[in-house]
Amino acid sequence: MKKCYLGVDIGSISTKGVVIDDNNNIIAKEYIWTEGNPVGAVKKLVGILKSQVSDEYILKGIGTTGSARKLIGLMLGTDVVKNEITAHAVGTTSLYPSVRTILEIGGQDSKIIMLNNGIITDYAMNTLCAAGTGAFLSSQAKRIGVDINEFGDMALDSNNPVKIAARCTVFAESDLIHKAQSGYEIKDIVAGLCRSIVLNYLNNVGKGKRIKGPIIFQGGVSKNKGVVKYFKEVLGEDIIVDENSHLLGALGIAIISKKYESDKVYSFDVSDISFITKGHECSGCSNNCEVLKIYKNDEMIDAWGNRCPRGVNS
Repeated sequence: MKKCYLGVDIGSISTKGVVIDDNNNIIAKEYIWTEGNPVGAVKKLVGILKSQVSDEYILKGIGTTGSARKLIGLMLGTDVVKNEITAHAVGTTSLYPSVRTILEIGGQDSKIIMLNNGIITDYAMNTLCAAGTGAFLSSQAKRIGVDINEFGDMALDSNNPVKIAARCTVFAESDLIHKAQSGYEIKDIVAGLCRSIVLNYLNNVGKGKRIKGPIIFQGGVSKNKGVVKYFKEVLGEDIIVDENSHLLGALGIAIISKKYESDKVYSFDVSDISFITKGHECSGCSNNCEVLKIYKNDEMIDAWGNRCPRGVNS
């Protein structure tokens, strides 16, 4: 039997997964919407991936990353849980070992990672504001009646991008409405939004960072040709966009899971797992801890938030 490894990247907007073989080749991949239900999304995702993997493979490792990595790690029964910075760096350097800068913009967060000889030397993430992320871009597309899938191509048709303030979603929406009511062409507004995404990212996430080439752009927004164009224009550098740029975090955590391989054989059959969480406020002392209990097939497997055993036992 051949060995394979599963990597799952669970974000607030999308859930990504890949299955790799012993040589880090991707043999299965999928990208779906999380829709506020990471457990349901991962069950669906793993079912899709299972259908793409032939019976000659056995699953020898699982890794999770992303905002719900710990929760899904418990669900899938893996001990390999890593942050997105590490996962993206490993996934990227497995394909592009000479990369010095990773630009990543996802659904509700964005990050920049600086590398030297494959080693992370610095990084930064966006703050609580989601301005300049995929969710922001999608909401603005709906506001002006443009299909988000046509956004990038439309931006490329413009030679006069409108200046739009995008450091704050509230200001950006106000500015966008004003520009639309002033009679600017939609394609110029779309191009202005793409350019504002780039400027917002560089002025916030990339502030104070020495961005050196080779540079790779990843995350869902990397599929937007307009944003790629303005990153190239503003930075004056070529930008690498891999065909699997939105899956490199999942690829990275799958590769990491190989290092933890044991005699255990995992299963793709997770659809029948009963996995629920129950929250309550413990009244055992004045701390009033908010305790989250995690149950797998009606057995409590973990609890979070308690400062003492009272919260778990209550």
